Amino acid sequence: ALAEGTNLAGVQHIVLVLSGKGGVGKSTLSTELALALRSAGKRVGILDVDLCGPSIPRMLRVQDSSVHQCDSGWVPVSVGQDRAIALMSIGFLLERPDDAVVWRGPKKNALIKQFVTDVAWGDLDFLIVDTPPGTSDEHISAVEALRPHRLLGAVLVTTPQ
Repeated sequence: ALAEGTNLAGVQHIVLVLSGKGGVGKSTLSTELALALRSAGKRVGILDVDLCGPSIPRMLRVQDSSVHQCDSGWVPVSVGQDRAIALMSIGFLLERPDDAVVWRGPKKNALIKQFVTDVAWGDLDFLIVDTPPGTSDEHISAVEALRPHRLLGAVLVTTPQ
């Protein structure tokens, strides 16, 4: 009920993709999950809050795109031949796609909250949230910001070792 009147009001399900360590394939899994849901006819968005290594724009070959503002916030980048996946990433806000982001907690947390509140997602069946590695401030911020919304659950990516 709290989600009414926000930019997430039209999002039916939110799925977090998490892991305890880096390099296990979170961004790959987020991308593949979005593409699979899209091919099943679902309306899909990806929120890339991996501030230190935003790789999804490159995976989807839109790393040169820029984000525009509209009345209700940032307009996500449309991805794919049918432009059917909406993508928002810190990568679009950097001067060069390969720039690293070195920020302290409060600034990261503020950006994550802004990503949750200020992106004009429109109507989506699924919003996939790709998180940074580990269990840090950013995860708590993302979960707290998403708590009033339809958080469906999380996919935990692990490796066999």
